[in-house]
Amino acid sequence: MKLYYAQNSRAVRVAWLLEELRIDYEVEKFNLGDSAMREPEYLARHPMGRVPVLEDGEVQLFESGAIIQYILAKYGKGRFVPSIASTDFADYLQWFHYAEGMIMPPMNTYVVETILLPPERRTEINVKRSIKLLGQMLKAVNTNLAEKEYLVGSELTGADFMTGHAVVMSQRFGIDMSDKPHLPPYVERLTLRQAFQRASTK
Repeated sequence: MKLYYAQNSRAVRVAWLLEELRIDYEVEKFNLGDSAMREPEYLARHPMGRVPVLEDGEVQLFESGAIIQYILAKYGKGRFVPSIASTDFADYLQWFHYAEGMIMPPMNTYVVETILLPPERRTEINVKRSIKLLGQMLKAVNTNLAEKEYLVGSELTGADFMTGHAVVMSQRFGIDMSDKPHLPPYVERLTLRQAFQRASTK
């Protein structure tokens, strides 16, 4: 198994899950924006020239949520996924998909406007709007965590690899969480996990 990876990217989600499951994997590391990711050889793996990409034998996937679901289904042996008969299963699906559906769109705008674009091309209106939207999306996560350790209760699930990672990245990009008291302790719970730490420093 091989993971194409960059720090502070969605690839960390995948590495984190692989570390939690103690699955051996090879890493090919890039820096975000690396010109090698725009070469035809890499674009054949990921048409947008991004990470992650997972290669597992003949299987090749480049969408992080699909990769997480694939690994859990093939190698998870029931870990990190509530039983379909459980009352938690619907919540699990909701919070699994909340990351890409709600948090990442404004975060993508924020990252582009504050990191990837040169200063002369940045638009302050876009930055302010993305921060406002991120705050709204994170408020729902904060409310959900009022009486929970993790997104679906007391146990880590695939939803935390997805939406939890998005919350971690929001904090690292400096999004204000002072009005969301349940998020910083949640971030701390995630980032203190040894598997998360190993995944973040490949």
